[in-house]
Amino acid sequence: MKTDFFRGVRHGIPIALGYISVSFGFGIMAVGTGLSPLTAVMISVTNLTSAGQAAGVSVIAAGGTLAEMALTQLIINIRYSLMGFSLSQKLSRNFGTARRMAASFGITDEIFAVASSQPHEITPSYMYGLIAAGFFGWSLGTLLGALAGQILPQPFTDAMGLVLYGMFLAIIIPPARRKLSVLSVVLIAAGISVLCKYAFTFLSGGFSVIISGVAAAAAGALLFPVKDGEV
Repeated sequence: MKTDFFRGVRHGIPIALGYISVSFGFGIMAVGTGLSPLTAVMISVTNLTSAGQAAGVSVIAAGGTLAEMALTQLIINIRYSLMGFSLSQKLSRNFGTARRMAASFGITDEIFAVASSQPHEITPSYMYGLIAAGFFGWSLGTLLGALAGQILPQPFTDAMGLVLYGMFLAIIIPPARRKLSVLSVVLIAAGISVLCKYAFTFLSGGFSVIISGVAAAAAGALLFPVKDGEV
């Protein structure tokens, strides 16, 4: 069990290092919207979702309602449930219900990718080690960013606040260059977001995110339907 745990930690170190830089930007962004460093860290400790946290802080900063927050998080993070379904096929028999629920908290895009690529069944110890490394990196980066946001000059914090958005661009640009469908959905979402911002000013930031995401996804499904057997 110890061997599996430390193997998971070892595999999770690259994830942790990447998370430190990204969550550093989140910490700066959270403090910049008026949240305290403690609040920023608690958000990371209890959520562990980069896009969800960024969108959530935006809803908070815009004075959004709990309904907006819930819908925003559902739309952004529902992909984790699909990852969980897929990953459950590789779990060992030692993964009871309680252990599955504990591990589900730590499923992120990167942790899912590493875990699902393992050639053998995944033990609870391995999964906990993998999650622990990523969790530590994400929380530490948030703390460092939140503290830095209070002492660093404004121009520097403004620049570092773009790190999180840079990560999002790094996610969407490569597939958008390869697939017309992805590029089209990205442009549709951006266009609807701009329209909500400047034409439908009565919409809050939270509902703008919801409308943009759902409308772009629906347009993508209609314009570029996936046929049976396609991935």
